[in-house]
Amino acid sequence: MQPLGVNRVVIAVKDLERGKQLFSKLLGATFHSTNDEEAASLGVSMAMSWDAGIELVSPLPDRDSKIKQIVETRGEGLIGVVFVVDDVEEAKEAADELGIPVWYTVDYSQEQIDTYQQGRFRKFKEYMLDPRGVHGVGAIIAQIELSKESHRVFNKHWSRTWKYGSGTI
Repeated sequence: MQPLGVNRVVIAVKDLERGKQLFSKLLGATFHSTNDEEAASLGVSMAMSWDAGIELVSPLPDRDSKIKQIVETRGEGLIGVVFVVDDVEEAKEAADELGIPVWYTVDYSQEQIDTYQQGRFRKFKEYMLDPRGVHGVGAIIAQIELSKESHRVFNKHWSRTWKYGSGTI
């Protein structure tokens, strides 16, 4: 198993629309809705900004959820980091061996990826780990593989954005 980097951070907010407005204005982030039905089953609403690497999560009113408990006890803020690896099953086995429970699993079919993630990926699987086993970090281990089109767009974007040797990354 090899680490491939951080895909995004997860930020808990009280008001999803205000959170989207803030990061859109501050960073120029573009937000997309996600699997609203799945999010609602967890008592939250969510929005993703793939370009800024941000996932916003907000508790639904009159619903109990881990996010609601976090926001009520700790307030808004960073609650998770999505670490991408080349083999998420191997990473999960390592978590199991370390005694770190999985809170929730996301394993989307290609149809779900096309519907909820605008077809950006050819594989999308995540394991949300219990923070108590990861030094209090809301660690999410994931295997996320770009679709051919997303790979082309990503390479074009970053080849213009990153200027190696110039001190600008």
